[in-house]
Order: sequence, then C-alpha cells, then structure tokens
Amino acid sequence: MYVLYQHGAFQSEMAIDGIIKPDHSYPTLMNLLPAGLKGLSFAALTAAIVASLAGKSNSISTIFSLDIYKKSLNPHASEAQTVWVGRIAIWVSFAIALLIAPQLRQLEQAYQFIQEYSNYLTPGAFALFSLGLFWKRTTSAAAIVAAVASIPLVVLFKNLHTFIGGNPIPFLNVTMWVYLILVAIMVLISLADRSSIDNPKGLAVERSDFSVSGQFAIISILIMGIVSALYTVFY
Repeated sequence: MYVLYQHGAFQSEMAIDGIIKPDHSYPTLMNLLPAGLKGLSFAALTAAIVASLAGKSNSISTIFSLDIYKKSLNPHASEAQTVWVGRIAIWVSFAIALLIAPQLRQLEQAYQFIQEYSNYLTPGAFALFSLGLFWKRTTSAAAIVAAVASIPLVVLFKNLHTFIGGNPIPFLNVTMWVYLILVAIMVLISLADRSSIDNPKGLAVERSDFSVSGQFAIISILIMGIVSALYTVFY
C-alpha cells in the first residue's frame, strides 16, 4: 500500500491532512473487496485474533501458575489451587490489557509500535528455537546467555545512532543483527563446552522430519513466485 501511495494511488485513504497513516493500509485493502470476500477476510482476521488471544492466555496462565506460583510462592499448592491461580492470572492480565488498549490511540502507528517493542524478545527467542531445533550441540548455558542478552543488545542497537551519529537503525534491521550476534554467541559457548559433543538430551533431527508432499512443494513454489513477482513489479 505504501508503494501504491508513492505512485499516486489511494491518496485520500492513506493520508490525513497530508500525513501518511500506515495503519490505514489494511482497512484500505479490505475496502477493495466485494461484500462476500470482505466478510470472509474479516472473519479470518477475527479468527486469527481469537487464536492469538487464546494462546497468550494459556501461556500467561501456565507461566504464572507453574513457574512463579508453584515454584516460588507456594511449592505445596494442590492442583486445584494452581488451576485457580492460573485463572486469576488471566483475568488480571485482561484487566491490564483493557487499561492499556485505549492509550494505543495516541500512537501514530499502533501496529508498528507493537511489533517494534515485541522485538526486544524476538531475536533471542528465534535464536533459541533455531539452534535448539537444528543443532544438537546447543547447550543450556548458551540458551540462557542468549535469552538474557537479547534485550540489552536490542537497546544498544536502537540507541547506537546517539553514539556514532546518523539515522536510527530500523527495528527490523535491529532484529536481524541481534539475531545473528546471538547465534554467534551461542555457537561459541556451545563449542567451548566439550561435553556437548555427545549431548544425550539433544534433539535428533532427521531429514525425513522435513519431507513434504509434492503438491505442497508445488503450491509453495507458486506462492513464492507470485510474491516475488509482486515485489518486482511494485517495489
């Protein structure tokens, strides 16, 4: 939508008083669809939001009830007490979310704000999963260092322009550089630990685990071709 706006399309829809509003991109695209497809797209969006909310609720309940309440606050809690505390944690998190949500209206780009600040944890989480799944020698010490170092590294890169001058680094680029640095750190720490060579807890990853059907491969190649063509034409 931004590229189309740069080429003269959707001027009134994408800008208010001459100021472009990136958050208007999705609603503008939705309004291009006919009534039936617009309803289907909105239903898909709603389903995605509900699924994401359900997953986050489950994570909040599990982490607080098992990792905080059960381990630190009340180690002798019964199963019923733990479940009850998990439910209370969800309601408290909902209350906090309801208080914060109206404040997002003051942001110029709410979606970018959410993405940018969730990226404090994204590089570390992605490094943990990628090496943990695909490299058997990854050690728990390397994982802990990466998890702890993620936020400080992101903060450093976001404020790097104040020390060396120039423009701020875009948050997506920050994510990429921090991820690469964390992977390098994890590799070095794991290689330094000689006991990780025959790690009995390592995941056994076989080539057959990633095999797909011919139909899936053809459809995937077709989708990537369409996306590449769209980027080539419009960007």
